[in-house]
Amino acid sequence: MAVIADKPWWERYSRQILFPPIGREGQEKLLQSRVAVIGMGALGTVSANCLARAGVGFLRLVDRDFVEPSNLQRQILFTEDDANKVMPKATAALEKLAAVNSNITYEAIIDDVNHTNILDIISDVDLVLDATDNFEIRFLINEASVKCNKPWIYGACVASYGITFSIIPGETACLHCFFGDLPAHAAAETCDTAGVLAPIVNVIASLQAMEALKYLSGNSASLNQQVLFIDLWQNEWTKMTVSRSEDCAVCVNKKYQYLSGEMEQQSTYLCGREAFQVLPSRRVNLSLGKLTDRLSALGRVTGNEYLIKFNVDQYEIIIFPDGRAIIKGTADPKIARSLYARYVGG
Repeated sequence: MAVIADKPWWERYSRQILFPPIGREGQEKLLQSRVAVIGMGALGTVSANCLARAGVGFLRLVDRDFVEPSNLQRQILFTEDDANKVMPKATAALEKLAAVNSNITYEAIIDDVNHTNILDIISDVDLVLDATDNFEIRFLINEASVKCNKPWIYGACVASYGITFSIIPGETACLHCFFGDLPAHAAAETCDTAGVLAPIVNVIASLQAMEALKYLSGNSASLNQQVLFIDLWQNEWTKMTVSRSEDCAVCVNKKYQYLSGEMEQQSTYLCGREAFQVLPSRRVNLSLGKLTDRLSALGRVTGNEYLIKFNVDQYEIIIFPDGRAIIKGTADPKIARSLYARYVGG
């Protein structure tokens, strides 16, 4: 193992080793551990930074997106140069982390996480960190983690509040036990509609990283057994106990609707129009009025009782009450689904 300035390997982690629950033995476990961080945006950059500095031996960094100027307010691994070069987030994150700790191994995956690749992404890791931006992917992670018996840590934040929940298949409630069916589109705000403050990102991601360190160092008994909700603006910290559902479709009955692809958003290219039609993963009934109120601060919104048109950057998004959307201005289905998740919801 490489050294810095002729120092032994453990000198880098000496302050962490001094913490009795970790110690030398726990640090050696961390160095042998493998983690997949799914999403290298706000939460992912903070949690991956914590884990790299802590000496988690292998980090798989997964993201489909690229760095934009609006990311720099909260996504701590990225720079203006990354935004100017339109760098893929996974690649840019790997470069920054390798400069922080070159003694551990990284893998960058630039891809859209879906039912065709999720098992490959998590099958050889010890733990999964959720740093995604929509419920479809989180429900997919939940099913894949239950199927593969992989612990994972759910995290989400928007505006000034966030939530985190450590899920150990077979021991704790799973995400489906907690939420039931997928929350309705347009019922949940996103960072692109409600904004997000960097401090709540740092708090939630740090809590996720701490839970990961507990588990990977052999201190599972110290894991938080409750859902933790925090609103930094309102100074609220709330804990909620969630029990395993006796008839949970996922962790009890092993029904994997998202993992089978049955619930995945469907996108169809509209020939000759440089546009995609994106269908929701389940039937919804959107309030076009409420959606118009949300989107008006972000771009130009017009419409009628049958649909609304939302123009943002070079894209036009036409949204129907059944959740269907036509996204003009791209021939890339990944971009279309990303825009759908940002502005329609999910």
